[in-house]
Amino acid sequence: MPTLWLSDSQKIGVAFCSGGIFFLIFGLILFFDRALLAMGNILFLIGITLLLGPQRTFVFFARKNKWKGSLAFWAGIVLILVKWTLVGMVVEGYGMFVLFGEFFKTIAGFAYNIPVVGPYLAKGLQVAGDRAGANERAHKDLPV
Repeated sequence: MPTLWLSDSQKIGVAFCSGGIFFLIFGLILFFDRALLAMGNILFLIGITLLLGPQRTFVFFARKNKWKGSLAFWAGIVLILVKWTLVGMVVEGYGMFVLFGEFFKTIAGFAYNIPVVGPYLAKGLQVAGDRAGANERAHKDLPV
């Protein structure tokens, strides 16, 4: 089986990101369980750092046009850690939407090929990407 283009540390980063997303979803299912949400955040951040590298991760969170998203994301993590889980998840969700909103336009290109609901789903993802601040030039300055 071919190993694709990921290095070993990037493969471990994908595993950490996947585990973090699992813990975040499981924490939401269990009515905002603080321990699971905190573990999910920690695993997700470790995974992003291993996937992109420390310097690119810092550049990703320190972009000038995404400072509101970075501030909301980190404030949400802090609020979860100090036992304000519902408010923390809302604030962190807004931060994730702003930080990773440019990805919605990328997904829209793939969603268009889904047989029946594809065009409608793609249009919704396009609108979400536009609302998150993605424009024609925004993806060119990404560190990845």
